Amino acid sequence: MPNLSIKNVPDEVLDRLRERAARHHRSIQGELMALLFAALDSPAIAAESLVASEAPGTRRSGTRRIEEISADHLQRWKKPFTQAPRAVDLIRAERDAR
Repeated sequence: MPNLSIKNVPDEVLDRLRERAARHHRSIQGELMALLFAALDSPAIAAESLVASEAPGTRRSGTRRIEEISADHLQRWKKPFTQAPRAVDLIRAERDAR
């Protein structure tokens, strides 16, 4: 498979790419590949709109704010769970299992 190389990447762009890759639990290579596929699968999306989608105050389609998720949960479950495990215990058990 051929390789691509991007030269003279500004430090701030590389830092943002690293942050984005970490948010998506990917390597920088994986994040770049995902960005390429997204750009090629949607020809209407220009490179500027990919960068603009990361700007504060903008949301990608299909995403919901925490307030919207909370309101949805309150409609579904009127009474709070009393016998459920605590989130911190679930996370700790997941980490310890690694």
